[in-house]
Amino acid sequence: MIGFKFIGIVLAAASAFGLSVGSTVAKDRPVVVELFTSQGCYSCPPAEAFLGKLAGQPDIIALEFHVDYWNDLNYGSAGRWADPFSRPEFTRRQQLYNQRIRKKSGVYTPQMVIDGRFEKVGSRERAVMASVHRARKTDAPGLRISVRHGDANGLSVAVDGAPRSESSIWLVRFIRAATTRVLRGENHGKTLKSHNVVTQMTRIGQWRGKAVTLDVPNSRPGPKEGCVILVQNEKPGAILGVAKCPMEGA
Repeated sequence: MIGFKFIGIVLAAASAFGLSVGSTVAKDRPVVVELFTSQGCYSCPPAEAFLGKLAGQPDIIALEFHVDYWNDLNYGSAGRWADPFSRPEFTRRQQLYNQRIRKKSGVYTPQMVIDGRFEKVGSRERAVMASVHRARKTDAPGLRISVRHGDANGLSVAVDGAPRSESSIWLVRFIRAATTRVLRGENHGKTLKSHNVVTQMTRIGQWRGKAVTLDVPNSRPGPKEGCVILVQNEKPGAILGVAKCPMEGA
């Protein structure tokens, strides 16, 4: 049973200098899968386990966004559970996706959004993978994205190529793995394991069709963290490009 609760979201030549770099070009970029979930949702753990499997595939960027609209649910004697990873801005991101893709203002968990284009129930693995394959067959924009270690414990991000549509460049930070003992709510007594749990999504620039390099200070992920760069149409729309941040010490 799905948990519903309705509410009204250049390639840089760095190797010559011994710098770690992550990069993608259009033809080989991974597909981005976003899971909208909550620790207060009884039907969400199977979708989170599935996302953990997707996170291990090199051709998929799997991200887990925790929404906040389950936090006020009073589950009888088990009470309420406030998901420590939930953020209102993640709920808003999901709302905006649903308004554009499903043409509905209501949202649900667990929901997976694939490449900003398609959505499926997050626990229905075959349906999700069909959308992943569909996204791979879609003509990809000719964007080139590179991410390398920069100054001031930061990152240097370069974007070049096509298309020439106006889009946002995002830095998405996440915790690679987390284990939570849930004490109250629908999942009380369970130990939940999460993967690539998004903690922050920051707009660092804009793509207008001309090569751009952005220096983002104090943005390098820690030893238990990771990050990706997304180039995405507004509202939010289709994801045009993605690149992983280089690992510390890589």
